[in-house]
Amino acid sequence: MKAGIIGSGIVGQVLAKAFKQEGYEVLLGTRDVTKEDVVKFGSENAGIAVGTFEDAARFGDIIVLSVKGTAAEEAVRLAGKYNFENKIVIDTTNPIADQPPVNGVLQFFTGPNESLLEKLQALVPSAKFVKAFNSVGNTLMYKPQLKDKPTMFIAGNDEEARKTVTDIVSSFGWETADMGKAEAARAIEPLCMLWCIPGFLQNDWQHAFKLLKT
Repeated sequence: MKAGIIGSGIVGQVLAKAFKQEGYEVLLGTRDVTKEDVVKFGSENAGIAVGTFEDAARFGDIIVLSVKGTAAEEAVRLAGKYNFENKIVIDTTNPIADQPPVNGVLQFFTGPNESLLEKLQALVPSAKFVKAFNSVGNTLMYKPQLKDKPTMFIAGNDEEARKTVTDIVSSFGWETADMGKAEAARAIEPLCMLWCIPGFLQNDWQHAFKLLKT
């Protein structure tokens, strides 16, 4: 399997290395292949290719979208919407506005009855978007070392895609809570706000959510 990562920031780099560790062929997509941190990443990770957003989208059997929420729709367009058709797209993005947090609470550019996942799904209707990895920091995304196995909440319209992402999440060291269709992202995306509050107020970023059942 091939994983195309769209976004060369720290989240994209962490997930690129994680997929490589799990045996995938990986291409990290960036806006600018000459950026210093991208060149450094390529030199330190010889087994991971580096290319443009379009290269990554074309390359991947599975696509991972890991850009700023404000740039997510533009990134899909730059990568070529046709390259997303009928592919599973793991959407790690959050609709974080450019305004600063208020008392530790991030501001979103979406309302309570919409989500960025739904906007992206509408942009490429045939793509199989699945929200995941949006409510935890990059240091805990792969094989987190916590007191208990944390829960990753996912959502997306395609059931088989959610099953595939569940398998990926499990291999990354998480339990999965499948919340169903894309509308559930309206509840999952704000978990980012909640996750960040201890970080902004107490500089505590080493935590994750856990869904407990009877």
